[in-house]
Amino acid sequence: MKIKERSLVIIKPDGLQRGLVGEIISRFEKKGLKIIGLKMMRLDEALLLEHYSHHKDKPFFKDLARFMSSSPVIVLCLEGLNVVSAVRLICGVTKSSEAEPGSIRGDLAISTAYNVVHASDSVETAEKEIKRFFKQDELYEYDKAEYLYVYAEDERK
Repeated sequence: MKIKERSLVIIKPDGLQRGLVGEIISRFEKKGLKIIGLKMMRLDEALLLEHYSHHKDKPFFKDLARFMSSSPVIVLCLEGLNVVSAVRLICGVTKSSEAEPGSIRGDLAISTAYNVVHASDSVETAEKEIKRFFKQDELYEYDKAEYLYVYAEDERK
């Protein structure tokens, strides 16, 4: 199968500590997205600085770094057709109070800072983020039988 677009998702400390990991992962699986990488990890200062470099000079960065390092996180690499936009739709907008009901943030978060998940915002960003969080041998290629029932034949080519 040639469905190769990928996206990175981080289930943040609030998602882990509130016991939402299974529900969050289930939403991606129910959509038909394929998990090709999954791990629990702690984010150290160097990784946080690299990942959030666009926020490092903002007043909230220290609080963000403290929050993101307060607990392990779950990191996922998902694969599927138009997966970046699909994941962002499933997650909902960053500001949880404005997220649509039915989205992860709309249903499970109220805070903008503690908004349960991070999701890549573009295909280009996803490629960088996946390399940042996963070694190549931590990503698994496999055929997912379900794809025969998720994607039309012309979409699988």
